[in-house]
Formats: sequence, structure tokens, C-alpha cells
Amino acid sequence: MKKLALHAGKVARVDTGLVALQLRIGADGLLESAADATPNVTIRMKLSDLPLMMQNRERAFSHVQVEGDAEFANAVSQVAQGVRWEAEDDLARLVGDIAARRIVSGARSVFDAAQITRRKLEENVAEYFLEEQLLLVRPQAVADFSAEVTELRDDVERLAKRIERLRGGLA
Repeated sequence: MKKLALHAGKVARVDTGLVALQLRIGADGLLESAADATPNVTIRMKLSDLPLMMQNRERAFSHVQVEGDAEFANAVSQVAQGVRWEAEDDLARLVGDIAARRIVSGARSVFDAAQITRRKLEENVAEYFLEEQLLLVRPQAVADFSAEVTELRDDVERLAKRIERLRGGLA
């Protein structure tokens, strides 16, 4: 709130292409709606980049285009990186504490299950292409093969030198 209070009265526009949200910074640093105001900074992002932004919050602003007041945009960026949404609190206002806790818990379980399923699918596909179809090769197998080829080349060179010495001794 202190960082945003320095920019009181300024308006930020977040444009996703489908939805645009305009927010004014109040004197206390809190956000308020500013639908008709001219924005001081416009932050454009694609909704398709939102999962990437949520996954790596430190790099979130690398997925957006910023136009306008750079100092204000930097303050918004810093605040956005530190904000953590407490979905349970917001849901509790609508459906009550117990229901909100269960909904959030269920959503976390679904998300965790989806992550586990994705990881297992990746492992299974990789194993299929490594073991069954032989389209991929393990890095260790490549390193072993390279070492064997180098050893064979050295052996052939030594054998060729021995043959040359034997020919020289016979002549």
C-alpha cells in the first residue's frame, strides 16, 4: 500500500484482449475502479500466458507489454510480485468458511492430481520413445557409445602402426 500510495490518483489499465480492467490508486494505496479515466500505464497480456505467469512470478512481467509511466509500471510490478491471492478468504464471503475451505481443498487436490498425471504422462512417453520405439537415446548411452568409438579408433591406429612396423621389419 505504501508503494502504491506514492502514485495516488494514477490509473492502471490491465488489458487481456478479452477483458480490460482499469484501476485507480487511492490516497491510502488501495485500488478502486476507474472505468472512465485515462490510464497512466497500460499493461497488455495474453490470457494464454497467465499459467506461465502464475508458475514463475519473478518473470511474470516478461510476458506483458507495458505502455506509459515507467515508474508507475515498476511499482505495479513490484506490488504484483508480492501479492498472494487467498481464494479461501474471498470464497468464504460468498459461501461460508467451511464450504470455502472444502472448495479450495478440492481445487488443490485436482490441481495436484493434474500435475502428477502430467508428470507421469511425460515419463511414460519418454520411456516409450527410449525403450519401445527407440526414437530417443539416453545421454549416458550416447556418451558410452562415443567412448567406445574413440577406444576402437585408438586400437585401430595402434594396430595399423604395428602392421607398418612388421612390414618394415620384413622388408
